[in-house]
Amino acid sequence: MAATLQEILLAPDIKPQVIADCRKLIDEEVSEKSGVSGAAVKLAYKTVKAFDPGHIQHMVTTLLPDLVDKLEPYWTDFNASGGSEFGDYLAKRGNEVAEALLSVTDARAARSSRPTIIKAYKTVRGGAVKNVEAALPRVGDLVLKYAT
Repeated sequence: MAATLQEILLAPDIKPQVIADCRKLIDEEVSEKSGVSGAAVKLAYKTVKAFDPGHIQHMVTTLLPDLVDKLEPYWTDFNASGGSEFGDYLAKRGNEVAEALLSVTDARAARSSRPTIIKAYKTVRGGAVKNVEAALPRVGDLVLKYAT
């Protein structure tokens, strides 16, 4: 039986590397955004980083186990299908995977007591599915980096 994503990505010796790679992935995705919606994403990201410079690191660390849980059924199905590119697999199910992942951040935002963070999140949530979908190939590559 293949290892679970929890076993792969959250192993004590691997998790810090995964967190660093997630931060890099987020920075790259944000920096590549363009147009009006891209400007909104960049502004929200900059606002969060200015308001609390450690917030992104904290959120990645805090949310990673729940995000991995949301990816687990896709990982299981991917392995059963004998696919070779997890990013392609995720991208083909883009809207569904994006909504699953965003359910984690939605829940976190709903529990937040920080108005600046909540406002920044609400500003970008409308276009978040599209942005998460665009990142899925990189997410898949990140997973495969540790799973192979």
